[in-house]
Parts: sequence; structure tokens; C-alpha cells
Amino acid sequence: MRLTFCMTAACAAWALAASGAAAAGTLEVLVLDRDGKPTPDAVVIVTPSGKGQPRTPLPNSAVVNQEKQQFVPAVTVVAVGARVRFVNSDPWNHHVRLGHVGAAVGNADGQSALLEGKAEGKPASAAVFSMDKPGAVGAALLGCYIHSRMGGTVYVADSPWTVKTNSEGIAVLDDVPEGSASIKVWHAAQLVEKAPLPVNVLATPGKVTFQLDVAPRRRS
Repeated sequence: MRLTFCMTAACAAWALAASGAAAAGTLEVLVLDRDGKPTPDAVVIVTPSGKGQPRTPLPNSAVVNQEKQQFVPAVTVVAVGARVRFVNSDPWNHHVRLGHVGAAVGNADGQSALLEGKAEGKPASAAVFSMDKPGAVGAALLGCYIHSRMGGTVYVADSPWTVKTNSEGIAVLDDVPEGSASIKVWHAAQLVEKAPLPVNVLATPGKVTFQLDVAPRRRS
């Protein structure tokens, strides 16, 4: 019995269709601030019109450290229902305070905890919160009642294609179904949400630039 292998693009497309799998592409999104500079730690959300799932799912758990009076990482992206563990690695006390954009000052939305400083030779104190509200409504702004300059964000994704930008302001989203899609960008400093950017996803990698109306302060 003789087997014939087809290596052409047409045959590959036929095999994909025969398997019932949806064609998908890759999007590279560059986020710029108001001054045209790359913006790290912006959250890029792609919502395709077609159905599918990325091969790498969003995390259902995450760890955020309080270290040298900073939340590390500064921005964390998780799936709906994820449990986020906050750890105080500093030798002094911290609070973990979760608030939301537009909430009254001091409003912790029912989620806050005091974490004692880490004593030498003992495990660090920690607290775990469940993140149940998706999208911009569920974007938790992190703070500390003791050290007011501390800040960070946990973004609860409402699309499985949600990625934060790297130090060069770039987010790469794989396995996006071909066809029409929209791109949103969320940043804690962008108080008025910008209109989504429509795109057409192809099998070949695509590049898109999204510019914010603000110039977020860089972390020192």
C-alpha cells in the first residue's frame, strides 16, 4: 500500500478544514502612550468574531509579591475565578488593598488584608483573594494603606486573548481565529476607555499599533 504526503499550502488548508479546526493567526500589538513612547504593562484584549480557544489558557492562579515597597509584578492578568496569592517579602508590615477604577478613595470593595513583615527564618505572611469580576469592571487596583505610593493591578480577562505588553510595549496574541476582531487596550491611567480598534485577522502574522491618550508614569 502506497501513502502519498501533500506538503502544499492548499493541501494544508484542506487538511485543516477536514479536521474541523478553525484557521487562526497571530497579532502583534504595539501600545504607545500619548507622546508616542512604548507603554509596558498595558493590557491588550482581542475579541474575535470567530470561535476558538488559544492553546495556552489564561492562568487560574497567580502570585504577587510585596517587595521593596512595590507590587511585583506590577500588572497581573488572570482568568475569571482565579485565586491570587499576595505575599509580603519585606521585613515591615504591608496592607493588600483591592479597589476599582472610579471607586471612592479608601473603598476596598470588601477585599483587604494586613500582612505582617517577614521575620528572619520564618515563612512570609500571605493572603489569597478570588477574582470573580471580568473585564475593566474587575480590574483590581492594588494599594497599601501603610505605604501610599505602592500600586499595581490585577486584570481579570473577559477574553481568552488577553495579554499585557512587555517592556517594549508589545503584546503578542496567538491562535486568534481568522476574520474580523476588535482590539481594546486597558491601562489604569486611561480613565476614559478608548473605542475598540477593528482588525481583520489573517493566517499570516499581523501588526497593529494602538495609541493611548495618556502618558503613564514609569516605575522607578
